[in-house]
Amino acid sequence: MPLARKLTPNLIVSSVERSLVFHTEVLGFNRAITVPEQSPFVFASVTSGPVEIFFNDTAAALAEHPGWGGRVKASAGNSMFIEIEGDAPGEIDALHDRVKPRAKVVMELTTQWYGMREFSIEDPDGYVITFAQRVQ
Repeated sequence: MPLARKLTPNLIVSSVERSLVFHTEVLGFNRAITVPEQSPFVFASVTSGPVEIFFNDTAAALAEHPGWGGRVKASAGNSMFIEIEGDAPGEIDALHDRVKPRAKVVMELTTQWYGMREFSIEDPDGYVITFAQRVQ
């Protein structure tokens, strides 16, 4: 029996508003929750199908969890790997073409030896997000 049902990255960010705009307007996620309901936000989340990402304001996270101390900072060299839905060839290419003018691409679109076509971007806090589609 698996221990987990779902994995939701919980990103510590320097600006929840900026992360929310980037992930909805540039990457195409749907806005889900904000706390409070109006800006300035200390928390927000976005969704896309089964993927959910949390954004926590750095100062608010440290106030809530003082023991995190120097461990908490935006990015901290972390990355995410998101496999996109869709069986039609070229969907990853279309996503790449849509996102490239609006995000810093840190790995160009390429087909990997392990059967994935993928590219990586950097979000406003330096998190690297790789989008991938299985090659048919």
